[in-house]
Amino acid sequence: MIYVQTHYRFGITTKEGAEGVTFDLSWREVVAGQGPNVNSLKAVEGILKVQDNSFLHTPVGYKKDEKSLNSKEDEWVGKCEVIHVAIVCAGYNSSRSVVTLIKSILFYRKNPLHLHVMGDSKAHLILTTLFSSWNIPQMDYSFYKADSVLDEVSWIPNKHYSGVYGLLKLTLPRALPPSLTKVIILDTDVTFATDIAQLWARFHKMEQEQALGLVENQSDWYLGKLWKNHRPWPALGRGYNTGVILMDLSKLRKINWAHLWRMIAERDLQTMLSTSLADQDIFNAVITQNQHILHEIPCQWNVQLSDNTRSESCYTEVIDLKVIHWNSPKKLRVKNKHAEFFRNLHLTFLEYDGNLLRRELFGCGGNATISSIHLSTPVQLVSAIEQMNEDDPCYEFSLAKYTKYRTHLFYLDYEYEVDSSENNSNDVTLVAQLSMDRLQMIQSLAKHWEGLTHPLYFYF
Repeated sequence: MIYVQTHYRFGITTKEGAEGVTFDLSWREVVAGQGPNVNSLKAVEGILKVQDNSFLHTPVGYKKDEKSLNSKEDEWVGKCEVIHVAIVCAGYNSSRSVVTLIKSILFYRKNPLHLHVMGDSKAHLILTTLFSSWNIPQMDYSFYKADSVLDEVSWIPNKHYSGVYGLLKLTLPRALPPSLTKVIILDTDVTFATDIAQLWARFHKMEQEQALGLVENQSDWYLGKLWKNHRPWPALGRGYNTGVILMDLSKLRKINWAHLWRMIAERDLQTMLSTSLADQDIFNAVITQNQHILHEIPCQWNVQLSDNTRSESCYTEVIDLKVIHWNSPKKLRVKNKHAEFFRNLHLTFLEYDGNLLRRELFGCGGNATISSIHLSTPVQLVSAIEQMNEDDPCYEFSLAKYTKYRTHLFYLDYEYEVDSSENNSNDVTLVAQLSMDRLQMIQSLAKHWEGLTHPLYFYF
């Protein structure tokens, strides 16, 4: 495994000394083939096969023109401008998937981030513990309890698997602080393949009344052609997907967004009876009658991998993919002829060492200490490391005592209540430590062990 942690040009040379392929891409992880020649390369932004010094497949994101890699959109975002991201997250499974999303954002980001997370008590406990122990420089977070706004959407009948939490994005203009004027809203099942600053820059392309930036839906759902008697909610053409939203909060507040969407939802529910795609149905119904608030974003910012997707028409024409969206209940098991390629992208970040993302953004201030170390000043850190012998076989083990590890509580979904009856006052907990490759053994063990299980995972 070779980790490439820079954005520089790098070349591949075979053992015979023949010059291989040189290309310009921000790939961080490359798996090189073993043997006398470079047989294959797998990269974060694409799968590339090299044989006899020729490309068998051009990876997604590759462009021959080096200048095209530097979008002018980056110039619209200040070097240290804070990018605000809002996420609705509830429960154990969603809290687990959001970590992969955040890794993909941190991997490419060059700007400070502020995460605004709305969720239930489970997500609050898990994510506040995770973020405080992860301690990423120039990444702040705020948590908003969903209980405070559930009443605003709980009256809406919803058939979507996300339940009432799938409607909470409608409440964000009111729930988020009045001082916050714009935010990128993301589903937990998206994966970034580029710097989020490029998406943030698209706020500058919004015209005066445009308040919602959305990508067109990449299925025939809203066309009503998927099956007989299919009656979708009203939408413009194919409609728009709400997995990635640019939301100008100040503009929505000026048009009284809370009243607008509720009025339209109440009217359409008289005939539709319930939503099928949660908030997405209501967003589309509002846009149908208020087209001036819509700003359409290019399709590569939300490549949708649902069962009935037509997203291939996007990434066969636009080679620079930006965001992958697993918008199917099957998630990674979705049937798609390019699913393996996209799974590799997602799994790269799932398995990526989160400690490598604890890096300072140069020139943006912040704490100058190494955030994973339990020392208060850089001087103490340097002094402690200098006294260690790097040739000592126990060097890494000794250094570990200064490391602050990320803590992810309740990694797997569970349902357990302690039996406090008189005859069962003594509860037994199974405690174990293991690496993530043994996780399936814990899952098998849980089928036979009915008590508490407290495994400590060595997880990147």
